[in-house]
Amino acid sequence: MYFLLETAAETSVMSILLSNTLPFVVVLVVMYFMLISPQKKREKKLTDMRNGLEIGDGVVTAGGIIGRIISVKEDTVVIESASSKIRLKRWAITEVEKLDVE
Repeated sequence: MYFLLETAAETSVMSILLSNTLPFVVVLVVMYFMLISPQKKREKKLTDMRNGLEIGDGVVTAGGIIGRIISVKEDTVVIESASSKIRLKRWAITEVEKLDVE
């Protein structure tokens, strides 16, 4: 008889632990898919865009400077805006307008 009471107590403790931790696990999973996963996709898209920079592409920088790429190096880019040349880091480029070659 004592064995049955002990088993019932263990079962109720396990069900209480499961019912208390399950909502937290569900919240963490939902947060991952709603916040973290889309952010990683955006970062990957930006990285791919910055790695695909070519001479002649139009760019917009994080500071709002609009120009055309005239030189691409490992981690820097030189753009021409109006009549001046500006050297920037790749991470400062936020938008790219690809050069149309026909």
